[in-house]
Amino acid sequence: MNNSILTIVVPCYNEQEVLPETVKELGEVLEKLTKDGNVSPKSKILFVNDGSKDKTWELISKYTKEYEYVTGIKFSRNYGHQNALLAGMSVAVEYSDMIITIDADLQDDINAIPEMVEKYNEGYDVVYGVRNSRETDTFFKRRTALAFYGLMGKLGVKLVPDSADYRLLSKRATESLLDFKERNLFLRGMAPLVGYDSAKVYYARKERFAGKSKYPLSKMLHFALDGITSFSIAPIHLILYLGVLTVIFSIIMMIYTLVEKINGHIVSGWASLMISIWFLGGVQLISISIIGEYVGKIFSEVKHRPRFVIETETYTEKMTKQDK
Repeated sequence: MNNSILTIVVPCYNEQEVLPETVKELGEVLEKLTKDGNVSPKSKILFVNDGSKDKTWELISKYTKEYEYVTGIKFSRNYGHQNALLAGMSVAVEYSDMIITIDADLQDDINAIPEMVEKYNEGYDVVYGVRNSRETDTFFKRRTALAFYGLMGKLGVKLVPDSADYRLLSKRATESLLDFKERNLFLRGMAPLVGYDSAKVYYARKERFAGKSKYPLSKMLHFALDGITSFSIAPIHLILYLGVLTVIFSIIMMIYTLVEKINGHIVSGWASLMISIWFLGGVQLISISIIGEYVGKIFSEVKHRPRFVIETETYTEKMTKQDK
């Protein structure tokens, strides 16, 4: 029998519609892994309630009493998906030998979990769940995702393409990840920085069977911007290059104007003047906005505010009882 303790961390935000099925399906997977001797009977599912406004926490509390393997964390308010993942790992790492993170909607195929555990038993510290296709995505989402991964690659950020937050981390990989103290989290970019031997498990992503997606276009754009500005200063370099090009263009236009003046040609200039004003004004506003984004991140980092506040958690209590 394998005595390695597995904890499956599941962030939840307004997931009352999907939670019953999530508990059922993840419970079946965990029970089979335990029965087959692949993980310890002490293994748990840890649901992290990220300030849900529906009955998500009531359901988590109910299932915590009904099933020994179900535990929960309740945030004092909404702190965001990435912080929910981090909180789950922070609480579970003391007792767990490996941690798997997966979203509550189960669009990520849970049948990949046994294969992830197998890779861990082979000696891998990090196992990425990677989509083998994007057929379930809309054309727009598919193209923008490919563009995002391509852009991040050109900016020098090491990401695993088509891998989101479905992954397995060993105890030491999780501890190393938790040593990263930044407040602006982009875990799919941070995980590769941990190093250690890694492997990939491929799966087909499913349609969401209930509820609504918690990542509309606005959130996805914000998440992408966070990823870029948290891992690269390339946008600031771009401002520098744009500034240099603008100065060169201005010098060329100044020489052209002087030549025309010497030759006695009168240039009315109204249209070109207005275009120049609007162009330079736009460049300056974009530049200030990009720099402001970085300054804002520095501002949030130096305050050292807690990344989340846990109101209630049942994981530690259950694990402590089992150790006695």
